[in-house]
This record gives sequence, structure tokens and C-alpha cells, in this order.
Amino acid sequence: MSAPLVEIEDLTKHFVARRSLLGAPLATVKAVDGVSFSIAAGETLALVGESGCGKSTVGRLVLRLIEPTAGRIRFEGRDILALPEREVRAFRRSAQLVFQDPYASLNPRMTVGDILAEPLKLHDVVPAARQRARVAELLRLVGLDPAHARRYPHEFSGGQRQRIAVARALAVEPKLIVCDEPVSALDVSIRSQVLNLLKDLQRRLGLTYIFISHDLAVVKHIADRVAVMYLGRIVETARADRLFAAPRHPYTRALLSAIPVPQPRRSRHRPILTGDVPSALTPPPGCHLHTRCPHVVDLCRTVRPELLADGGGHATACHRWTELPEEPGLKIHDAPPPALERLIAAFARPLNGSDRGGVGVSRQPSPSLPSPASGGGKGGGRRGTHEDH
Repeated sequence: MSAPLVEIEDLTKHFVARRSLLGAPLATVKAVDGVSFSIAAGETLALVGESGCGKSTVGRLVLRLIEPTAGRIRFEGRDILALPEREVRAFRRSAQLVFQDPYASLNPRMTVGDILAEPLKLHDVVPAARQRARVAELLRLVGLDPAHARRYPHEFSGGQRQRIAVARALAVEPKLIVCDEPVSALDVSIRSQVLNLLKDLQRRLGLTYIFISHDLAVVKHIADRVAVMYLGRIVETARADRLFAAPRHPYTRALLSAIPVPQPRRSRHRPILTGDVPSALTPPPGCHLHTRCPHVVDLCRTVRPELLADGGGHATACHRWTELPEEPGLKIHDAPPPALERLIAAFARPLNGSDRGGVGVSRQPSPSLPSPASGGGKGGGRRGTHEDH
């Protein structure tokens, strides 16, 4: 078996929230608290959990955008925390980031061509004479027309902007891409197109993804493995099909029960976690979930549960998961009815027999964006493009 592309061991990140007059830390936020996992080449690992659980911090630690308090990060067997400064740029060519908000992650003063050419210049990917051709290739790769290189970000819809952000990440030919909630800021009708694009690019280019999301319904369609985080710790990790079919940790079960099911008349068991998420400034001892868990015992309040895996690689950090009654995850009857499935398929299907709608990779140039005279308009974030209809 080949070595993992990424290996994380006991990764920890603490942020100082308050200092004394002399600079001594008085309050510390434990954003990431001893996280360990590995990712094989060509695999998609999803990090899921509520806002503030530390999943985005983990993504930035893996890319070394922020420095960890403790732990080790290996990329292709090399400890990236020990890399000298001159080698960090070379590592960044192999690992890229797609941000959550396509409206804020693109420079509004630069054309799309300049945005995509910038990483080519910084990393000397192609000669200067070939940069324009490479920009055109990148736009075709994500389903956009090369003529769009002359336009500015405000002239595109949200889905198209996120395609440009994906193209920018692909410009330096990375092996790993951290997708930090890449579809949460998009319309529901556009999300499936961007997800299909990411899956198609992974298949064609052999990419590895860390997919960060709070939406398990999205994760179900793209992830190979899922790691569930709560208050800086991983509480359960397994292959996506196993985790969705038979969740073990009480927190995972609560998350899965919150996924909307398009059958309003069918009753569902909804395990509700009482109370609020504790503060990361003063996390509770033992199991962090014990203040909200309906199955808590005295052991949970004092002893931190280890993340232990069974023979199939399904790992759970819970003292009592073997004693809990089995609770089914998402079953076949949770799927949309046939009529809704046909509607979903119609939204995801390429328009007019091509890939212009954004599903998969475009093989034919897409038509230019509509001009102001044809209703496309100028300014604002929403244009009258095919993605908006």
C-alpha cells in the first residue's frame, strides 16, 4: 500500500485571546486540540462540524498559512513544519486553497486573465510567452470561455466566480486542494454543478481534496471519508458510506438527523442536543460533548475518550458507543421521491447537450457573457447568465 499524501499527528493550535500588561497569556482559545488523520493520494476527506469546531483552522494549518502550537504535518513524507523558508513556496505549489466566498476571494481590480496569470508568474510555471494560452486552458478546464479573461470578477455570477477560484488553484498544478466550504455561498441550484466540476477534475487530474463543510448533505455526494469535528477534536471518522449508514457518536447522529428529507409526512427520530456549544476558551474536561449528550455518565465528565478504530477503519471517540442502541443513518427511503430525482437530474444536466452549464469539464468554448444590451447588465454580483436560470 502506498504511503499517504498527507499525515497529521496530534495537531494543536491555541490562540491567545487576552494578555496581561506584561504580555503573559491570560486566556487561550483551543481551536484545534490534538487532531490526527491521513489522506491517500486521489482521496477526498471531508471535515465536518458546527461553526467554530476548528475545521477551517485545520485546513490552514495543513497549508502552513498559520503555524501550529504542536503536532506534525507530513506531505509526501516530508515534515513541512521543518521546511526552510526558501522551500515553503515550492510546497505551496503542491497545495492550494479554494476559499468560501467567491465574492471576496477575487481581486476586483484585476481582470480574470491577470488573476490566473499571477500564480503562473510567481511560481514560474510556464514561460511568459505561453501564459495567455495557459490562462485560456484553465478557463476551458472549469467550463468557461477563454474570452472571459478580459472581464472583471463583478461581471460574473457567484458560480462562475467560484469556477475562476478553482482555476486559480489549478494554475500551479497542485496535488492537494483544501476546499473551505466552496459551495456554501452559492445558490442551491448551482451547488451541484460546482460539486460535479470538482469531482470531474479530481478524476481527470488525480487531485486530493480536504473538503471542509458544515453541510452533511453536500459531503455525502463528494467525500470518500468523513471526519466529524466537535470543539477542536475529531469525534468520529469513517468511510462516507459507513458513517452515513451507521453513525456511532451521539454528535454525528444529531448532525445526520438535521439533514432535510424531502418527505415531510414521514416521521423521523431527531436526537436533540440540549444546551449550547461550550466556549473554546474554557472547554469542559473529559469528553467535550458531555454537557449536551443524553447518554452521559460520570466517566465522560472526567476522562477524554480516545479515537479508537475497529477493523474496518471506523473510529469513534466515545466511551459508550458500543452500549448505545443502534440508530440507522440515511436509508434508501430518505432519498428524494422519483419525481424530485428527475427534477434534480434536469438541473444538473448540461444545457443544450454541452457542458456549458458547468457540469463536468467543458470541451467546447462557452458563449460569451450577455452584453448589457441583452440583459446581462453591469455591476453587482448577479449577471443574467446561464448559471442563473
